[in-house]
Amino acid sequence: MTHDGDDVRTFGDVRLERVRENVWEIPREGRMNAPARVFASEQLLEQIADDKTLQQLRNATHLPGVVGRAICMPDGHQGYGFPVGGVAATDAETGCISPGGIGYDINCGVRMMRTNLTYDDVEGREEELVESLFANVPSGLGGGGIVEGDRETIEAILARGVDWALEHGYAVADDLAHCEDEGMRHDADPEAVSQKAKDRGKNQIGSLGSGNHFLEVQRVTDVYRPDVAEAFGLEPDQIVVLIHCGSRGLGHQICSDYLRRIEETHGDLLESLPDKELAAAPAGSALAEEYYGAMCAAINFAWVNRQLIMHRTRRVFERVFDRDWEAMEMELLYDVAHNIGKREVHEVPVNERGQPTAVGDAVDTAERELYVHRKGATRAFPAGRPEVPKAYRDVGQPIIIPGSMGAGSYVLRGGERSLELSFGSTAHGAGRTMSRTQAKNEFWGETVQDELRDQEKIYVKAQSGATVAEEAPGVYKDVDEVVRVSDELGIGDKVARTYPVCNIKG
Repeated sequence: MTHDGDDVRTFGDVRLERVRENVWEIPREGRMNAPARVFASEQLLEQIADDKTLQQLRNATHLPGVVGRAICMPDGHQGYGFPVGGVAATDAETGCISPGGIGYDINCGVRMMRTNLTYDDVEGREEELVESLFANVPSGLGGGGIVEGDRETIEAILARGVDWALEHGYAVADDLAHCEDEGMRHDADPEAVSQKAKDRGKNQIGSLGSGNHFLEVQRVTDVYRPDVAEAFGLEPDQIVVLIHCGSRGLGHQICSDYLRRIEETHGDLLESLPDKELAAAPAGSALAEEYYGAMCAAINFAWVNRQLIMHRTRRVFERVFDRDWEAMEMELLYDVAHNIGKREVHEVPVNERGQPTAVGDAVDTAERELYVHRKGATRAFPAGRPEVPKAYRDVGQPIIIPGSMGAGSYVLRGGERSLELSFGSTAHGAGRTMSRTQAKNEFWGETVQDELRDQEKIYVKAQSGATVAEEAPGVYKDVDEVVRVSDELGIGDKVARTYPVCNIKG
């Protein structure tokens, strides 16, 4: 890095200008279709710039039809083509949709279930609880889920999402009411999903998978906005459960399938992009429509996946605490995706012809339908937006930001400036600072487990020590700093903080 003055930083060949506190801009130049912005403190910017994140963010501005600015959230890090923590919106008529801007794990996301238990109810029973959860919630690489899916089952899940789980007794109506999009994308097209993808998914329905996916029992330690916390049903010392996973092999296969097909069909567009991982289908093309339908089907699959894990978690709590889950008020607070692309209507800059354009070329603003790509970024709609569930519409959409298994997680609400600054988006977690390979060289899994248990009273159970090493607290950014930046920018407001009690990983 070089300092070109207090308000300019240069990292390699990427130059950033400070706009204001926690906001840095990569000016538009060359073949960029829009400028880009990084939301980060000085500390986080140094970490974000330590890999190829800034180059990937700049590359994303080359996508046709990019509107406004491309954005990197404070938890940003290098991804495949498009940075994790990245947000880019393209015009739904004249732009494009890029699978790389959504990610391989389509609808990787988080759901939080609240309870009426307190930490006193759980303390001393952590080992029993973590062992029972690990034994009953499938995790790890490969197959094995709560439901063994035949062709009819997988087709119904892809088409109907959590509505299928409701019909089959794995959900109650209140679960749907507290899930993003009520747990169902109506644009889903199971026919656009390859048989190979369906075969990979049918034996993984209701499973955590591996990597950074987890189920964590937590306690609420801090409340920052009591009125919003009350609306969310949160209070100090309360036990909550956080589930983090996605669409497993099915989503990965869909992304792989369409990246290959787009490369073959739209090679001319690919040639204009600086990275083939950004491969995009032009808006209105057959492939754009097919990918969108397949992606929405994977979104439905992932919501069912998390729903089944929540259903099984309720059963485990019933056995461990010897009472019905209803008596423990084990209710869904919210489920929100953070690897997703959606058609959404936003107020955007437009040129003299009324067409959406980049900041700098605008003469006015207008409402337009966009493809909003959120890869490692969470929707953060403020109060009043119609997509926010009725229960929360007066206070804003819940946002769930998981930290590492040795740090706190956060519940936020959509900030008043999120639509203006980030297409209604904020961060999705702490964000890695270390590769998995490096983590395994730096940490020993059993040692991490022992230290968390003995020093922090956090009980961790995983398929292997290597998994724990890959996810050691030291491989992540400071989630407190990530959330502080989000809160100060007004894109996601702090509501409550939680702290791990026990954690299971694949």
